[in-house]
Amino acid sequence: MHINTQKDPRIIMTLDAGGTNLVFSAIRGNQQIVPDIHKPSSPDDLEGILESLVKGFEAVSEQLPGKASAISFAFPGPADYPKGIIGDLPNFKAFQGGVALGPMLEDHFGIPVYINNDGNLFAYGEALAGFLPDLNKRLEEAGSLKRYDSLIGFTLGTGFGAGIVLDNKMIVGNSSSGAEIHNTLNQYHPDWNAEESVSTRAIRRVYAELSGIPFDSAPMPAGIYEIAKANGEAAREAAREAFVRFGRGLGSSIANAMSLIDGIVVLGGGITAAWDLFAPAMFREINREYRDFRGNSFPRLSYKVYNLEDEHTFGEFVRGKTREITVPGSGRKITYDDLPRTGVGRSALGASRAIALGAYAFALQQLDT
Repeated sequence: MHINTQKDPRIIMTLDAGGTNLVFSAIRGNQQIVPDIHKPSSPDDLEGILESLVKGFEAVSEQLPGKASAISFAFPGPADYPKGIIGDLPNFKAFQGGVALGPMLEDHFGIPVYINNDGNLFAYGEALAGFLPDLNKRLEEAGSLKRYDSLIGFTLGTGFGAGIVLDNKMIVGNSSSGAEIHNTLNQYHPDWNAEESVSTRAIRRVYAELSGIPFDSAPMPAGIYEIAKANGEAAREAAREAFVRFGRGLGSSIANAMSLIDGIVVLGGGITAAWDLFAPAMFREINREYRDFRGNSFPRLSYKVYNLEDEHTFGEFVRGKTREITVPGSGRKITYDDLPRTGVGRSALGASRAIALGAYAFALQQLDT
């Protein structure tokens, strides 16, 4: 079912859950209708964080122009998201042994509560209200035959997350583990998972190693980016190489995902600000060739992957390769696009906004099921 989130009149209360801060609000018709309300997170105190969650949503509810239809938000896993049960969280020590967070909030507020992870909701927000509809509009305006209804969203930051949307449906999986991209193979270290080379700590680690400094002395990625762009900076090459290795690791995981999911890829999160430093290496890895034991070369993927942030390559992406052929046994003509392709771009919404819109859309979709 296609949801027109822009015109839907229902109100959904939302939450952005961080390790130190909980930010509450509400959305109607893709628009935030209540100013952000902040409450402390208390990640090591279960009673404290549950109290903050209740008080935060109560404060939002008091400002609404009508009754909310549901609560919907992202929360870390592992979890049984359909049941609203949060498992043993490494960054929220208060949640151990299974906490029925969703049912608790349902009992208190008397409305449905939907919880999912940020990667899934980021992808859903971009698919229904962000990157995908914007891309399809541009394709339509350019007269292209091509349209997309599937998307893989990747979040780049402290961790490495992902979400998958197929034909406008978010894939959760039977164990709430539908897109655990961080556990794909590490490009550099087979004994590590991908996140160890595709994350904030990965950029800091490589920079520290190449600069000969302790890891704890390494700047955050924004600082390393500034070093990489500075003229005459002694550590400039180390900073640039940190983003190159990040790009290669990211490209490897993206290519693995794209070998199974034929859709547009959108990246979100703070590290995307360094696109100019990591994207070239990322695209080289995605589009590189494989070789067989005889030395023959083959494309890594069955279709070409374009940089959707580059206007020149975007033009080629839009044009495709239109052909007209004749149906055998008749004079009827059929026009089709003979260039299998997809692309990778950056979120224009920003990860936080996309996650909120994804939570909103997911709640509407669940309410209508």
